[in-house]
Amino acid sequence: MRGFCVALLGQVRPEIGIAPNPFHSSLAPTYMDIEVTFAGGKRVDAAFGGHVVKTDQAVTHGGAGTAPEPFELFLASLATCAGIYVLGFCQAREIPTDGIKLVQHQRFDEASHRLERVELELVLPASFPEKYRGAVVKAAEGCKVKKVLSSPPEVAVMVTVRGS
Repeated sequence: MRGFCVALLGQVRPEIGIAPNPFHSSLAPTYMDIEVTFAGGKRVDAAFGGHVVKTDQAVTHGGAGTAPEPFELFLASLATCAGIYVLGFCQAREIPTDGIKLVQHQRFDEASHRLERVELELVLPASFPEKYRGAVVKAAEGCKVKKVLSSPPEVAVMVTVRGS
């Protein structure tokens, strides 16, 4: 049986030279495994922290389209991370979130299809306090996923063979 391990941000693995997460908070684990299983067809599931994240490929990519594709989850992680920072900002100031929306726009290179730019558009209602408009943008920019993308970790793929 073949297995693999991906060095993820947050792992403390001195035996293989992985340093602690530079954005580590005391509430975040310093080491977390994500176990990936293959659920049939093009479905791939990731289990961690008592949760299972299901993925599938779109029908056009040979899957059944029963769940988001992994890259879509990657993009959604950025948007939802910025969203939780905006939510926390508003909750701390007792600013209602009715009418607040965050829209993420992706720009891809037409030739290579490489992701070139991500724009986070924070749509605020007219009732949002003007004195906090710049600060709520700064809050969204504090998102950990954005920070990791700004200074990406090393990703190492290793093989472990188990059994006989």
